[in-house]
Amino acid sequence: MTVTYTADVSSTRFISNFLRLLLRWRGSIYKLMWVDLLVFVCIYALLAFIYRVCLNSTLRNGFEYAVMYCNSQLNLIPLSFVMGYFVAIVMTRWWEQYTTIPWPDSIATLISCSVHGFDDRARAMRRTIMRYVCLCQTIVFTMISPSVKKRFPTYNQIIEAGLLQENEKQIIETLDLAFPHYPKHWMPIVWAASIVMRARRENKIRDDYAVKTIIDELNRFRGLCGFLLYYDWVSVPLVYTQVVTLATYTFFLCSVIGSQWIDNPQSPTASNLVVKYFPILSILRFFFYMGWLKVAESLINPFGEDDDDFEVNWMIDRNLTVSYLIVDEMHQEHPELLKDQYWDEVFPNELPYIDESKRTAPPVHSTAKLIPSLDNKLGFYMPQSSPSLLSQNTSSQMDMTTSLQRLREILKRQNESEDKQSSTSMNLEELIEQRHREKRERLRHRFLNMNKPSSSGRGYVVTVLRPPTPRTSQRSLIEEENEEEEEQREEEQTKEPDSDAANKKPDKYE
Repeated sequence: MTVTYTADVSSTRFISNFLRLLLRWRGSIYKLMWVDLLVFVCIYALLAFIYRVCLNSTLRNGFEYAVMYCNSQLNLIPLSFVMGYFVAIVMTRWWEQYTTIPWPDSIATLISCSVHGFDDRARAMRRTIMRYVCLCQTIVFTMISPSVKKRFPTYNQIIEAGLLQENEKQIIETLDLAFPHYPKHWMPIVWAASIVMRARRENKIRDDYAVKTIIDELNRFRGLCGFLLYYDWVSVPLVYTQVVTLATYTFFLCSVIGSQWIDNPQSPTASNLVVKYFPILSILRFFFYMGWLKVAESLINPFGEDDDDFEVNWMIDRNLTVSYLIVDEMHQEHPELLKDQYWDEVFPNELPYIDESKRTAPPVHSTAKLIPSLDNKLGFYMPQSSPSLLSQNTSSQMDMTTSLQRLREILKRQNESEDKQSSTSMNLEELIEQRHREKRERLRHRFLNMNKPSSSGRGYVVTVLRPPTPRTSQRSLIEEENEEEEEQREEEQTKEPDSDAANKKPDKYE
């Protein structure tokens, strides 16, 4: 289970909060590497005892040459670079695996809102869909997590937990026999999608958009479960892990020899009593580098049984409980609708504090204190004295009061303008109605004129109007305007008593 210490470091103090974390044992670096550190100290003490007690002068000279060589060539191993890059990759991969874990809450909310009905049929549909979603995740966890596999070694334990039915187990086992080399975690999602389509046919789901949204969420859930399998199948390349491990252990094999105290005038530590009795810096270097390797080893698979691994068994219990709670107990239920305490004020001016001294001023932008200078060449300048916190609070309250007054004035003006617009819209509606009456009147006169005999002796041509096409819509509008002008001219000609008056030239041409 993940070790949480966020509450202990929420605020910085005079003494660092991290110092208190050094006293913890669960999930600590001491618990990870105390065995390795003990082995390192024992090997160092054994070599020191052999050099000082058991070796003759010839063997002592050979051992001293080996110590000086290891001490001079130890820095050639680039352990810091190799280890830092490896741990960065592992940490990134560790957090991405956690963000990939799917949660069924969004699907449960969609199912509760979209699958209507309080009868047993609708209730069974909602609960079964969410059970299939949780079953998909449980099957994936049994494939990647040893702790979940120990909890559900076979399908019988999943049936006892209420995630699987006996008939569903027979279907999965039949497909396992037919296709043994492929995982079957996607089958519950297919069953859930089929139930969604059945609910649509039975009108439990009332529109196709809800069906599409639910299917998309089911596919997204299945895709995230597949990504968890991908993380399990494709690990950090083995060669890189081997290089880091060999570099670390080789470095400290050379370090346990190179950090030995030798009674040789050519050695820089010959007269150093600290190195002679206890190599504190060598032990600290081993502690840091080996601790780095242990961190990467602990986080490379976060679905294991280490102290900082994810609580996948808790996730299984939580997801099934929350899913049933959303789609069944809370289905279309909400508290009584009441007016909030700011109903008359529209919005609160200031929210209350238990301790008014904790109230802070609003944030200030970085250019808020810049004042334009009188000389345009200088641009802006920052004043030397800044207002106190009390004056800032007072000014902010005055500004808020002024802004409220301005807001009320703006709302009042908007209401007045809306009244004017409504009266204007009424006038426009009257004009439109008048134009419709005039058009009906023209059509009536046109029909009456058709009963009169034509002066040219030709019969009337009846045109059948058809729906305009995109090409002829503009042309038809122009033709209608021309026809109306011709009708007006014909009416003016019929009002003149003399038919030859139209052919008579004006006086200025005589």
